[in-house]
Amino acid sequence: MRQILSTSKTGPGHWVGDGFPVRSLFSHMGRKNSHDPFLMLDYAGPHRFNPADHPRGVDVHPHKGFETVTIVYQGEVEHGDSTGRGGVIREGDVQWMTAADGILHKEYHSQEFTRRGGTLEMVQLWVNLPAKDKSATPGYQGITNAEIPSIDLADNAGLLRVIAGEYNDHNGPARTFTPMEVWDLRLNAHKGASLAPPEGQNVTVVVLDGEVNINGSAPLVGPATARLGNKGAVRLEAATSAKLLILSGEPIDEPVAAYGPFVMNTQEEIHQAISEFQSGKFGSL
Repeated sequence: MRQILSTSKTGPGHWVGDGFPVRSLFSHMGRKNSHDPFLMLDYAGPHRFNPADHPRGVDVHPHKGFETVTIVYQGEVEHGDSTGRGGVIREGDVQWMTAADGILHKEYHSQEFTRRGGTLEMVQLWVNLPAKDKSATPGYQGITNAEIPSIDLADNAGLLRVIAGEYNDHNGPARTFTPMEVWDLRLNAHKGASLAPPEGQNVTVVVLDGEVNINGSAPLVGPATARLGNKGAVRLEAATSAKLLILSGEPIDEPVAAYGPFVMNTQEEIHQAISEFQSGKFGSL
């Protein structure tokens, strides 16, 4: 069984723009990149929004040096970026945006969700890029729910969706720069599942909702995370129905320099990224 290295509860909530009430479950901004290659995970909602005339969200802003992964559980989010790509991300859909050499984007509630109101629930995960790929061409992957393999677990334990990587010969649709698994997992109450992430990969178990026992440990009540070692299997037992993300990735093991929406390897590169943004290199939106 994988060793549990640490556990943590979610921090205090804050708003991103006027459309996303988030809680950070882990973050590289404390200068500890202990979840390498994953940098940060924000959990938005569940939050009920009343109908409105104008979409709530975040206006145009830059990113450079990493990727953002947005998974929508409830509601609808509309994205647009300086590559010309975009669209509406609905329940079960995933947006995988590669900022790499620099991108501008904006995120708002969709027009339809704004009009009717409803509950918004989503996560946004930041995935680091190795130094050699931080200058790659920016890109966008819009992945629909129908494209994501969904596997029924044994003994009616629940359901696992493969967003990235592989599970029992089912391959996720997301293209990644480094080896990783991103599994969206639902467990039924009083059921359990044994998982075997690739040896040598760092593993973070993210409990978004519910009460889960990991490898016989004390229960972890969501929203919370457990950071695991890089060898062995993972046994999850759910005391209640539970919603989880399993993040497993080959560590990049490079220095991380971060400033707001820029994640590079050195402070000099951060200053360069800011200069490139200010000079318009990231394009327009």
